[in-house]
Amino acid sequence: MKSKVDKKTAAHAEAVRQMVDPQFEQQLKLYEQAVQHFQQQKLAKAKELLEKAIAGPSKELADRAQVHLRITEQRMAKQAAPSLRTPEEHYQAGVAMMNLGRWDEARDHLLRARKMAPKADFVFYAMAALDCLTGEAESAMENLKIAIQLRPENRYHARNDEDFAFLQEDPRFTELLYPEREASGS
Repeated sequence: MKSKVDKKTAAHAEAVRQMVDPQFEQQLKLYEQAVQHFQQQKLAKAKELLEKAIAGPSKELADRAQVHLRITEQRMAKQAAPSLRTPEEHYQAGVAMMNLGRWDEARDHLLRARKMAPKADFVFYAMAALDCLTGEAESAMENLKIAIQLRPENRYHARNDEDFAFLQEDPRFTELLYPEREASGS
């Protein structure tokens, strides 16, 4: 029976200590403010306050703040993912994914851009580069041909573009990029 009394007394003593402990008061205040900001969808401010509340003396409050912090960070991550609306935004995202070696994501973005802007030469050019980087010679040639038809200057860009190294030995690539050689018969 004494252990129940001891536990009750210890819990009461902890509650009294927390009530008069200015550090606990500060932690509680930070936590309450953080929850208010969280409920108002002011996630950045909530995150900042929750991080401070975690450092307080009460383990129970720190644990609660940690749970809220995880949820806040998850919601912030969802908000951070931009919704891409224009062909240019999808094109830029596609090129960024290409630079990271994330081929499937790059292809998804470039295909969306192409669907939204079927006459955008730069999208076909990027698709051709992606096809080269992924070893798809036929598709690369077709996309590059369209890019050049839409904007002949792409021929000159492709001549010095390292992304097309895969096609350097392909005679069709040479014919496409150097039509003047064919016309002169050399």
